[in-house]
Amino acid sequence: MRSISKPEMRRNWFILTSLVSKDFKLKYRRSALGVVWSVLNPFLMMCVLSAVFSTFFRFDIENFPLYLILGSTLFTLMADSTTTAMNSIIDSSSLIKKIRIEKILFPLEKVLFQLVNYCLSLIAVAVVMIYFQVAPTVNLLFLPLLLLYVLLFSAGLGFLLSALVVFFRDIGHLWSVVITAWTYATPLFYPVSILPDWMVPVMNFNPMYHYVTYLREIALWGQTPGLTENLICLGMGVAALLIGYFTFRKLEKKFILYV
Repeated sequence: MRSISKPEMRRNWFILTSLVSKDFKLKYRRSALGVVWSVLNPFLMMCVLSAVFSTFFRFDIENFPLYLILGSTLFTLMADSTTTAMNSIIDSSSLIKKIRIEKILFPLEKVLFQLVNYCLSLIAVAVVMIYFQVAPTVNLLFLPLLLLYVLLFSAGLGFLLSALVVFFRDIGHLWSVVITAWTYATPLFYPVSILPDWMVPVMNFNPMYHYVTYLREIALWGQTPGLTENLICLGMGVAALLIGYFTFRKLEKKFILYV
């Protein structure tokens, strides 16, 4: 891993923040409600899904809408981060061909941009907590730590996917299927208790299960995550980051031939 000088670090940081700012402006350009959509979208989705699952499935989950919005917003952070990061190199091909730039900044920027959107969606979560009179506890101080875990995991997947999709474009179509399957394989809108016995141990290998449960512990159930759970979440994030980073670095020199 090569060292980076301070001037290069400042340049990369400037490029990164500029790209995030550009994406933010593009997303809400000509939108009457602007950033309010980042709050309304998860709130409206929660209302629809709550109505459906409360009526037809009748899961016995206390404060089900809050249970739902906590899981769905965090999963959306990962899904949107990895999906947009996956296409970042291909979408920036014209820029990559023109100027010398750290290519890894493109998938990283997409992950950071989705993190900004997620932070805005927390306003909707706060409104739901107030409505159901779920008082925040000191355990919410663990939220930045959780977001770091998810950021590491999403960035790692983003680096891996963005590198591979340059050479195998079908991965873009396959990933949408994976995300859909992953959504239903994670207890976002159903309790773990309905799973058959053989699936419970399998769930422990699902990183998003750990991240979503962690968030519900600190925001909904007022529990303090244990050291073991923190190590599991950190380990999964670091493992994904290392695999993604080194794969990206190994393949990036050939990007110019395929983008």
